[in-house]
Amino acid sequence: MSKDLYNIILTPDPVLKTTAAPVDKVDDTIRKQMDRMLATMYEAPGIGLAANQVGILNRVLVMDLADREGGEKCEPIFMANPQLIYESEEPSVMLEGCLSLPGANADVERPAIVRVKYLDYNGNEAELEATGLLSHCVQHEMDHLDGTLFIDYLSSLKRNMVLKKVDKYKKQNNIL
Repeated sequence: MSKDLYNIILTPDPVLKTTAAPVDKVDDTIRKQMDRMLATMYEAPGIGLAANQVGILNRVLVMDLADREGGEKCEPIFMANPQLIYESEEPSVMLEGCLSLPGANADVERPAIVRVKYLDYNGNEAELEATGLLSHCVQHEMDHLDGTLFIDYLSSLKRNMVLKKVDKYKKQNNIL
């Protein structure tokens, strides 16, 4: 793995169940972290990555929903200290996966529309209103910052089935 990429932490590592701390400000150190996280996410490949997933316990996440294989231009979103300021009562169910739980996915119900306040790549306050896949992605990544995984929304039976799939994937790919 390139030195510019992070290693993605896999379940059941306890860092994934740990709440991340806010950053004081977005400076060059945080921007470098964001850039490395984005490169790691692209390489994986994925559409979102939270700092916990690379073993850093600060409230930073990156996302990009562009279809890179389909030739769409990258449109990265960088967030520090994201806060949910609105969520709709209307639910949305989508199939979710996670780079920290490779080889597994499940339907997860979340609010259909959310609004998030955060600090952007330059440290400016920004807001994002999200629907559809973006809504699910931002909520999924924000959950990581609170030590919550998508499987935590599942029944114990479904959660155990997903974890068995992850174990099988790890064995098949010689991942410890």
